[in-house]
Amino acid sequence: MDDTTRVVRIEPWTDDDFELLRAINAPESMVHLGGPESDAKLAERHKRYVALSADGTGAGRMYRVVLTDGSDEAAGSIGFWEKTWRGVQVYETGWSIFPGFQGRGVATAATLAVIEEARAAHRHRHLHAFPSVDNVPSNAVCRKAGFTLLGECDFEYPPGTPLRSNDWRFDLGGTDATAAS
Repeated sequence: MDDTTRVVRIEPWTDDDFELLRAINAPESMVHLGGPESDAKLAERHKRYVALSADGTGAGRMYRVVLTDGSDEAAGSIGFWEKTWRGVQVYETGWSIFPGFQGRGVATAATLAVIEEARAAHRHRHLHAFPSVDNVPSNAVCRKAGFTLLGECDFEYPPGTPLRSNDWRFDLGGTDATAAS
């Protein structure tokens, strides 16, 4: 991993992380993601995160982002998961970093760490990120982490809510069947 990843570590999501998810659901953190979700939706999301993190097949994993400054403070979440994109199986990634930690390299460091985890899974050639075209900080994270901007696209997030996004792609290496994605 790049030396910048030392500002954080990523830890697999557990049952104990529901309150972290609830904190991430604050209006200021959900501006580019369609706004806060209901408690019922959060409970469903938490179950999916726990299940994904317990799955050892390489289908993906969710993580809490923890500072390594000695405080062990949770700074947000990040993950990667399988997605069919333009007819090809790829990984998608997304993150949410608390406002107080933004602009300090935390999201970039966590993204570099998740790239290594996705690469180690040896399941898909590419990792995509789809930040809103208006989400300047997340687009900057993609650029700093070495993703290639493929252009704008229409995306839904949450499902049913149209979103104009940028399609960023990171080549994880390898020569599997998804090399064209």
